[in-house]
Amino acid sequence: MVNSSTSLRRAAGIFIPLLGLLLSGCAVGPDYMVPRLALPASWSSSGAETPVRPAELARWWERLGDQELNALVEEAVAGNLDVASAKAAVREARASERQTRASLLPSVDGSSSASRQKSQGEVGNQFKGGFDASWELDLFGGNARSAEAARYATQAADEELRATLLTLVGDVASNYVAARGYQARMALARQTAASQRETAELTRKKFEAGSASAVDVSNAEGQAASTEANLPDLTTAYAEAVHRLAVLTGRAPAELDARLNKRGPIPRPRKPVPTGLPADLLVNRPDVREAERQYAQATAKIGVAAANRYPSVSLSGALDTTASKVGDLGKSSSISWSFGPSLSVPIFNGGELAAAQEVAEASRDQYFVAYKAAVLGALEDVENAIVAYRQERVKNTKLAASAQSYRRAAELARSLYESGSSSFLDVLDAERSLYSAEDSLLTSTVAIADNYITLNKALGGGWDGIVDASKPEVVDTNTGPRLRTASTN
Repeated sequence: MVNSSTSLRRAAGIFIPLLGLLLSGCAVGPDYMVPRLALPASWSSSGAETPVRPAELARWWERLGDQELNALVEEAVAGNLDVASAKAAVREARASERQTRASLLPSVDGSSSASRQKSQGEVGNQFKGGFDASWELDLFGGNARSAEAARYATQAADEELRATLLTLVGDVASNYVAARGYQARMALARQTAASQRETAELTRKKFEAGSASAVDVSNAEGQAASTEANLPDLTTAYAEAVHRLAVLTGRAPAELDARLNKRGPIPRPRKPVPTGLPADLLVNRPDVREAERQYAQATAKIGVAAANRYPSVSLSGALDTTASKVGDLGKSSSISWSFGPSLSVPIFNGGELAAAQEVAEASRDQYFVAYKAAVLGALEDVENAIVAYRQERVKNTKLAASAQSYRRAAELARSLYESGSSSFLDVLDAERSLYSAEDSLLTSTVAIADNYITLNKALGGGWDGIVDASKPEVVDTNTGPRLRTASTN
């Protein structure tokens, strides 16, 4: 009979030195370093409209000054399905990281049994209890590299969630601005058509009085009908924008129809828009940060593949106790134990392990290229957005002046026509030009707001509030052990 405390002390005497060996294990594969890329010192397109000072990305949409838009952004963050999916991906990555980290720790399993046996006419009971333990010594850091890769994957998932939120906020703002723009253009078309109908009625009266021709009447009525023909397309585009807004907020397409039916102004950004420096994109753009974390993850996986080419050592141990009574298992029982290492050495595998490392290295290279491409794409996005925003403002100023001139011309042409001092063709041409100029001005006003949205997205402006990714979408109930029942469809 072996005393249990003595057995445990002997096991500890063997285990502790091996623990020291474990803690002093080495690592293989490249250590990750954040790449240093050559970036421009400033934006080539910067001007008075886009001053070079730190970008103001926090809740940038609020600077459009529209409370309805602000509310829709909040509702979209809470209800959007793409965001919900990205949250689930974050939870998955976090759970996977915990699962991978568990490989660095020993595993212990308990067992127990009871039996009744008869030997040489005597009947007796036998009770057994014990523990089995195993621990893979991470001598070459393969498990540590796996945990490192899992940590980078979790960080990449976090950035993917932020990128989803950035896209969502931009889409909500763009569709809201588009909806208000279509409302304004529909109102303009109705107002213009009504004015043209008045002109047509005036022309008909002049025709009846003999001072206008039937051609003038037909032209007047045709122009009014042509203006009214724009309404179906504008109505369709407006409905599509509102339906998209509803879906973005997690609602059925028609649920925002009544809420947005009341006409609102086209949001206008406050200028100027600070753009910061190109290097800021490495910090501000979630897609760039995600690409960098994926590159880091791929680098760590090289270490995993490299470690597989080296010997692996595992520790395993077992402690069992046997007694004829349950109460004797911990005191007057027979105890047996075993403890020792096992060694596995890859000798011949046809080059499989070397090829696996080459695969990991090639994958790392692809992610590095993808990271550089993400940076270049981000730089391009900002440069294009700066130019578009600035030039659209110049265009809008010219269109405003054009509309004002055509408005005066239309008023003068109508006045001269009513007094008989001008032909109807002058009125027709003036009204057509005025409608085109005013519609172009509204379209440009929408484009300014849209370019403002695009610029903020390009700079990395997204949702900066707290997003709880820990809450599952589906809450399971009654998941414990139970009798199986027939499933129903």
